[in-house]
Amino acid sequence: MEVFVDDVALRVPEGASAAAAVLLAGAALIRETPASGAPRLPYCLMGICFDCLAEIDGVANRQACLVQVVPGMRIATQRGARVAFAG
Repeated sequence: MEVFVDDVALRVPEGASAAAAVLLAGAALIRETPASGAPRLPYCLMGICFDCLAEIDGVANRQACLVQVVPGMRIATQRGARVAFAG
């Protein structure tokens, strides 16, 4: 199925995670650390480390390793500090 990683179309297997799509895309990073801006990529791929935080379909701070891809999904690099939403 086709998804978009930072606006670049990519075909990924059905059942793949958004984090796997980022890795398949050969991306240099999925997020930057808020303190130093260091690049991070998915690490544990099971929801423990939070290194895979990304914007998915316009929603920031999603753990990409826990989100299964759907056709047309848009995965974007997350930069800077996470934002808390008042509710």
